Amino acid sequence: MSKPRPLVLDANILIRAALGPKARGVIERHAHHADFFVPTRCVAEAREHLPAIVRQRHLDVELVMAALDAVLDLLHVADAPMYASEMQEAAERLAKRDPQDADVLALALALQCPIWTEDQDFFGTGVATWTSSQVERYLA
Repeated sequence: MSKPRPLVLDANILIRAALGPKARGVIERHAHHADFFVPTRCVAEAREHLPAIVRQRHLDVELVMAALDAVLDLLHVADAPMYASEMQEAAERLAKRDPQDADVLALALALQCPIWTEDQDFFGTGVATWTSSQVERYLA
């Protein structure tokens, strides 16, 4: 069985994986044969936004943050130097959308791989995107 190309996760996928079993299950099922990457900025974004989301849903903050940590153990967290050479290109491609997503796009450009996201800002940037409902087709 050949190993699929890497896949870059957006912050919204990290948040989904921490909150519930669907995204986390995909990662767990495929971590042994797929390389999941996430920029450090997305990890910081997930850690920043999760507590408020968790409190709003009346969930246990410590439990959800522990779930996030468990998911992160299955991923490759990419520091900015890994994709710095692609940041300008990524920012230009996202200029009229959400420039905060430039790290995700730059990492995907550097790795020459698709992005797993629910964010439509990546559509039309020249990089394939997979949503949660279809990502297992790519990973199969």
